[in-house]
Amino acid sequence: MTDKIETIDPGFGIDRMILVATSAERLDWRPGATALAETATPDVSDLIDVLANRIGARRLYRLQPVESDVPERSMRKVPPLAAPSAQDWAQDWPRPTRLLRRPEPVETLALLPDNPPTHFTWRGIRRRVVRADGPERIFGEWRRRDAELHAVRDYFHVEDDAGERFWLFRAGDGEDATTGSQAWFIHGLFG
Repeated sequence: MTDKIETIDPGFGIDRMILVATSAERLDWRPGATALAETATPDVSDLIDVLANRIGARRLYRLQPVESDVPERSMRKVPPLAAPSAQDWAQDWPRPTRLLRRPEPVETLALLPDNPPTHFTWRGIRRRVVRADGPERIFGEWRRRDAELHAVRDYFHVEDDAGERFWLFRAGDGEDATTGSQAWFIHGLFG
């Protein structure tokens, strides 16, 4: 077996890992099982210890929901074995599997105030939008600071002609300049 986990560049992160066993033996008894009808709770602490020793404990975490309407504030990093939160993930609108660290500006063309873009350019690549859903309006958290009192973001789920799906938003409501700059940003990627 070759130990190369330290050389993996996770990019936006690792959503799933697959363990392949080239050789396995039957295990009839497992510690922790007290009766035939009960199943033991899986214990991943040994795996977490191995991964933390290889890549560093600070780089190994899971996300936990936080009560916030602003997407970048709606989660926090916690240790892999931290107790579950009482807060549950919001199910109102689907969220992207990959949220960018900071929203990145895109060039786009869209009819205001409530229409999705017809195309957008991100990182030098022009993409034609073939499907879109939205807007989902998210307001700033006025209780945090005064600058967010009138802040508005209109989010759209868009799919390009290559089948890739993106989460775009317009800063502002499309009409009133006090609600935002009316500039467009990409904030996340779906699957």
